[in-house]
Amino acid sequence: MSIEVKDVMGRVAIAVLEAASFTDVVNAMKRFAVGAVTVIDADRRPVGVVSEDDLLLKEIDPVRHSTSMFESRHRRDEHHKAAAVRAAQLMTSPAITVTPAMPVRDAARLMHERRIKQLPVIDPATGRIIGTLHQRDVLRVFSRPTAEVEADIRAVLPDAEPVVVEIEQGVVRLSGRVRRRSQAIAMAEAVRAVEGVIDVTCDLAVDHDDLVVVPPLL
Repeated sequence: MSIEVKDVMGRVAIAVLEAASFTDVVNAMKRFAVGAVTVIDADRRPVGVVSEDDLLLKEIDPVRHSTSMFESRHRRDEHHKAAAVRAAQLMTSPAITVTPAMPVRDAARLMHERRIKQLPVIDPATGRIIGTLHQRDVLRVFSRPTAEVEADIRAVLPDAEPVVVEIEQGVVRLSGRVRRRSQAIAMAEAVRAVEGVIDVTCDLAVDHDDLVVVPPLL
């Protein structure tokens, strides 16, 4: 069973309007104990995100009203954010979003690649924000009940093979005997893809190593 964003997401949409003040953004982060808030337009559609890093520029940027022609675009953007007083000026745009039906594994990969800790969840039909996915929500898949994880593992293993499944703190051990080594490898990879599995130890004995390359006769 593939766990989707809707199974673990927070139903509270942590967001501020584009016209929200610097203080409003800070208060929203403090109220919900988050490191970023989504900026939405009048139709509740995400247009950007303000993070703690964006807010810190107000304190650390020594130049707020003058720029140099030799500065990079990134540096000029930082100066503008340091001088900003509204969410629309502070935000990083566009907003990176996910939908309720997206697999959690894909959302986790997106968080890792973009180095972000939370994602606004949008209704795919309207584009409006309906919730927030945090890193802690994604990590909940690793605290699933063992019985649930084992049921999903059994579902991806072939019924014809007498495989013993043991699970300890998210680590799965497969033992028993199968006909071919390629089967053992395929089983281990299928189990590793199950939501909640941290690692797989494959102790399956094989009757035939079908992956051995026989050198041609000279």
